[in-house]
Amino acid sequence: MRTFELTREFAQEKDRQDILAKFQDRFYKIKDTIYMDGNSLGLCSKDAEARIIEAIEDWKRDGIGVWEKDGYFLYQDTLGALCAPLVNADPDEVTIMNSTTNNVHQGIATFYHPTADRYKILVDDVNFPTDRYAIDSQVRIHGYDPAEAVKVVKSRDGQYIYEDDIIEAMTDDVCIVFLPSALYRSAQVIDMKKIADAAHDRGIYVGFDLCHSIGAVPHDFKAIQPDFAVWCDYKYLNGGPGAIAGFYINRKHFGMEPGLAGWHGNRKDTQFDLKQEFEHAYNAGGFQTGTQPVFCMAGLEASLKMFAEAGLENIRAKSLDITDYMMYLIDNKLAQYGFRVGNPREDERRTGHVALVHDDAIRINAAMKANGVLPDFRFPDVIRLAPVALYTSYEEVYDMVEIIEEIMVNKKYEGFSGERGTVA
Repeated sequence: MRTFELTREFAQEKDRQDILAKFQDRFYKIKDTIYMDGNSLGLCSKDAEARIIEAIEDWKRDGIGVWEKDGYFLYQDTLGALCAPLVNADPDEVTIMNSTTNNVHQGIATFYHPTADRYKILVDDVNFPTDRYAIDSQVRIHGYDPAEAVKVVKSRDGQYIYEDDIIEAMTDDVCIVFLPSALYRSAQVIDMKKIADAAHDRGIYVGFDLCHSIGAVPHDFKAIQPDFAVWCDYKYLNGGPGAIAGFYINRKHFGMEPGLAGWHGNRKDTQFDLKQEFEHAYNAGGFQTGTQPVFCMAGLEASLKMFAEAGLENIRAKSLDITDYMMYLIDNKLAQYGFRVGNPREDERRTGHVALVHDDAIRINAAMKANGVLPDFRFPDVIRLAPVALYTSYEEVYDMVEIIEEIMVNKKYEGFSGERGTVA
């Protein structure tokens, strides 16, 4: 049981004890801003900046020689090996490629082989919708109507996924289950092993979207044994805006033909033979398609090395502690103004952000922005607050709560519109 106090001095003492505090100086923190949106876009690190500049210099110096002389031709293998410990997978089970949505397409296209009796893909209705868009698209390509072939398990409350409801829906006509590891709005972490075990007992493939947990929550794919997984690298992993994404495939499926084939999925020893017949590489790299963007990868490399230096276990420990501290302050200072915590409280069931719920969240969110706090609004009533372990201090959390309280006391939010902007 963690214990906290309401004073600024307590927050300052927590910062003095923080073994990750030294990493804050390696990030470009926004002037006069308390940044609470790292679960949407991580801040730029000085490490990433330096590595991107180095990659540009390599290109300037060596031209086409960057591929072989500077090692970029197999860069995705280097980054896959750096990313693999975050999910406890073998290095050759992980690669870096494409965008998250394209990787969903790759996963579904690879594993979706519908038959007359087994043709449905099981999903939830509270996940970030890009996964559903991709799944509906793949179903149509195979000649099915999503209304018939996509089986949607509705949340009981619109906030959480209930694993038993998912398992109950794993009927004989389901061939794939695809779910988020964590929910983008409510910060719930689902029991992936329970889902995977139940699916495999029924002969169903299972895939996960880790976008809202990777880099904040350790995953153990040796224990979970999913068939495939995808994730973005620009949130907690600080890879940069629109950073290249991640893809995992369980080694037992290395021989499976990629649903979407391209020349970078070809065996490396014959890739430049430029044959007209695809020769699939039997590893995660075999599911690559086109040439990967080196400059995007360079920033991610630096960030992944920082994660290895800090230790994911230390990052998770601070994330749980600082979000617990934030919930303590919300309970004791903000609840009186109509706020409540909308995420699970148990450590094992929550990710790296706090869902601050209020009926007037959209205007309060705007007022927070105008008063030096950069949060993240999600319709209809959630302000997402992510104190990221590598660059957020306890005192910043304290100051943010003070600012919110002052906004409520003086009703500053009343001067703001209830209309959403283009980017919520």
